[in-house]
Order: sequence, then structure tokens, then C-alpha cells
Amino acid sequence: MLTTLMKLLSACLWPSSGRSVDSSGKQDGLLWYKDSGQHLLGDFSMAVVQANNLLEDQSQVESGPLSTLASGPYGTFIGIYDGHGGPETSRFVNDHLFQHLKRFAAEQGSMSMDVIRKAYEATEEGFLGVVTKQWPVKPLIAAVGSCCLVGVICGGMLYIANVGDSRAVLGRAMKATGEAIALQLSAEHNVSIESVRQEMHSLHPDDSHIVVLKHNVWRVKGLIQVSRSIGDMYLKKAEFNREPLYTKYRLREPIKRPILSGEPSITEHELQPQDQFLIFASDGLWEQLSNQEAVDIVQNHPRNGIARRLVKMAMQAAAKKREMRYSDLMKIERGVRRHFHDDITVVVIYLDTNVVSSARGPSLSIRGRGMTFPKKL
Repeated sequence: MLTTLMKLLSACLWPSSGRSVDSSGKQDGLLWYKDSGQHLLGDFSMAVVQANNLLEDQSQVESGPLSTLASGPYGTFIGIYDGHGGPETSRFVNDHLFQHLKRFAAEQGSMSMDVIRKAYEATEEGFLGVVTKQWPVKPLIAAVGSCCLVGVICGGMLYIANVGDSRAVLGRAMKATGEAIALQLSAEHNVSIESVRQEMHSLHPDDSHIVVLKHNVWRVKGLIQVSRSIGDMYLKKAEFNREPLYTKYRLREPIKRPILSGEPSITEHELQPQDQFLIFASDGLWEQLSNQEAVDIVQNHPRNGIARRLVKMAMQAAAKKREMRYSDLMKIERGVRRHFHDDITVVVIYLDTNVVSSARGPSLSIRGRGMTFPKKL
């Protein structure tokens, strides 16, 4: 155990030889994937499949310096940003959250839950500035938001932060059998969960309609399923819940206090030798696969292309639910595809604590992508 922690600690504290932006990855229709790569503590795999006309999922893996100072902490950062109402918020988070985290880590001189919390707050404030500026000419910007799931591996610790309903799951080997069990690490904020509905009622005791069952789906004020997010300023600030915003987004009563929250749930975990891998994914994956199903797939298949395999398994499950062939689902264009499944983003991070040399290797920066060319008319 001591050896394991020393190796993890070395990756957090010892600088690497330089930073490289990894723009590799392949596009196959609506699917983008990076089958295999190296972060400071082992292998990783990424995949994104686009269902919306504009990809609303954004994602990144950053490995190396977690601070703007060379003497600061080193490790691996994973971000999954599942947008809704448009891609603007998730793109903004992808551009700014990690930079804020590095700045606050430099100020504190280390990584902590407080550093991560401040990074979320600064990102939320930054997007509020965007909404304030664009509101007069683009009022719909107030109805755009994003879930935000972050993982930080540093100094033998794993930090998980979340707003919304993306999910992080750990695969931990059982000593007796060697099989991996699934441990969910992230707290979710979706009012389909009874405890989240109870939380909303306790926060808004004077509003009996704070959560409404609409078309057999629980929604906050009948509008949105998540209770926490970045953005969605129309449900946080009264000045953005009025004309010229579309009527369907406007509430009958003025907002007296924020309905949605941008406060992340953050936990820290000391990594154990039996912790084998982490799966970070937007809810598009978890709508189709259980935690244990996903962990079993990762444990029982080769590492190369494992994120793409998870995405494919999720799409096969989506096709089966609609009683159609997977090959037919793959022919459906973006936009229309959203009626069959959501954007799906998956990042699998292996925890190879026996890898020491990678701590001295080049740093990594990579982002998941979608289609960039115009849709055919």
C-alpha cells in the first residue's frame, strides 16, 4: 500500500517534460473516438457519439500540471459536460473550468475539494457574464445549461465533483475472486430520484409545484429534470425569466430565490491497490447500461477501444428498446437520432499504479469532438 501511494504521489508532485495538445482521434460518421492513450498513471480511452444536431456533450482529459505553477500539483483531470438547450454552456465549461482549477490550485499550492468548488463557482460566474452580455440580442442563452462531472487524480487521492446527472463509476477488484465490482462515486441531481425531489421540497417549502410530473417524467417546475447545473440562468435569476424569453420558459410567479443550484457535490477518496479503473460518462450511457454492466464490459474486454465498445453497447441497447436493428440505427442522421438516444460521452481511466515512468513523460490535453461540417439539406 505504501509503495502504491508513493507512486501516485510521485505523479502528483514531479513535473513532466512538457505539455502537448493531443489532437488525435478518429471520426466515423457521428462517432468520434480515441481508442488508447496514456495519462500520468496509466491508459485511457475516450469515445463520443453525437445524437443532437449540434453536439451538446463536451469532454476533456488533461494530464500533467494541475496548477499554473511548475511547483504545483500534478495529476489527471477528467471533465464530462452534458449540455442541454444548446451547446453554449458545455463549450464554455470546457474552455474555462480547468483553467480556473489550475489558478486556484496555484493560489493554494495543492489540490483540494475547496479548489474544485472555487473552480465551479468561477465558471458559473463567468457564464453569468456571458448571459448578461448576450441577453438583449439572444435571450435564449438564459435557457441553456450543462451538467458538469469532474474527476481529479492527484497525490493518491481521487476527487469527484458533480452537478447534474452524469456519473463516475469505479471498478474495484474483489480480493477473493478477482472480479470487479461497480462503485458509484458521484451524487446525481435528477428529480427522477426521490431523495432529490425531497431535497427540492425542503429547499422550497412554500412551493407545492417545485417538482411536477409531466408526461410521466418528473421535472423542476415542469421544465427541467436536473436540480443542479451550470447555466440555466432563467431558473436562477429573476431578471432572465421575463420577456423577451419565450413564454414556455417563463414562470407565472417571479423568482424570489434560485430554483436551480450550481453548487457541486464533491467527495474525496483515497485510492486503493484494488482500484482498477474509472468510467466517466454522460447520462446517455447510463440510460442504457447499469453500473455493473459497464464495469463488466471494461473488465472482460481489451483496453484498446474500450470506450468505443461501451458506446456501441449502449447504442445496441437503445436499438433493442425500439425493436430495430443496430445497423439501421447507425444510418439515422444527427438531430433525428436524438429521438432514439442522447449524445453519449465515455472516458475510461485505468489506474496502473505500477507505471512510474509516465510521471516523467509529456503532458496530455485532449477533447472529445463531434461533427463540424454543416448538415446536408
